Amino acid sequence: MAYREVTIPADDTQAEALSDALMEHGALSVAVEDQEAGTATEQALFGEPGMPTPREAWQHNLVRALFNSEADADSALLALLGDGLLADLRGVQQAEIHDQDWVRLTQSQFQPVCIENRMWIVPSWHSAPAGAQLVIQLDPGLAFGTGTHPTTQLCLGWLVRQAPLAGLDVLDYGCGSGILAIAAAQLDAQSVSAVDIDPAAVSASQANAASNGVALAHCCHVDELPAQHFDVVLANILAAPLRLLAPMLAARARPGGWLVLSGILSRQADVLIAAYAPHARLQVHAERDGWVCLAGTTHATLSAAPA
Repeated sequence: MAYREVTIPADDTQAEALSDALMEHGALSVAVEDQEAGTATEQALFGEPGMPTPREAWQHNLVRALFNSEADADSALLALLGDGLLADLRGVQQAEIHDQDWVRLTQSQFQPVCIENRMWIVPSWHSAPAGAQLVIQLDPGLAFGTGTHPTTQLCLGWLVRQAPLAGLDVLDYGCGSGILAIAAAQLDAQSVSAVDIDPAAVSASQANAASNGVALAHCCHVDELPAQHFDVVLANILAAPLRLLAPMLAARARPGGWLVLSGILSRQADVLIAAYAPHARLQVHAERDGWVCLAGTTHATLSAAPA
């Protein structure tokens, strides 16, 4: 089946109104893209959680709308001209788009990943490489964590270098697909708990742990985790929540226990190190593609585990 795609250049004052109008005039879907993506002038649009959005759209946008037919696309463009949302059709483009298996296309982007020449992260639609010994078969579902993002690989690298984890209790805070928790279990941790605020992440972690033959001591919403101290606390989220969570995450670690944090841009490292200084001595463990992993041990004074 073929669809008709309409692409309209728009500045940051037009993009939202055009998107709404296209949907009202029969578009199946509308997406707004940065016209300068992939160039030296590309800019991030969205900030971190809890931070204000710099603007509602990029300075130069491409509004892409999908229609069932060329006639539907032409009708929508005429309506935009009539509404005064378009002065003329200069720069507007149309193209025929053929239907695809979007799930298979998306899956094809994720290939097996090797960590420290020892552990393989293998999407469920691939087979493990011949001779691979430590293998995590992963289906991320709707949760973050395919093993391809630098922050995930940095945390996995720390775990592999520390192995074996025998006798250690590990917490994966913000578990996503459960990849870090499963890795810790495969590296002989005594017990592993995985928590998240997203029910989809908890479900994905439970399913992935089961498919990999891994038992998790707890796999639940963060508020349901019992009071307990851990030898290793892993948190691969983002800098802003990591900064806010510093007292709580540190309190989850035993005195002298490890904190391993990622989801942090290189330029944010000093801020995070300072935020955790009252609780732990952190340093940059590794860096990749502009992201860092911070690791260090908590101070010797015992804190009460959160209830």
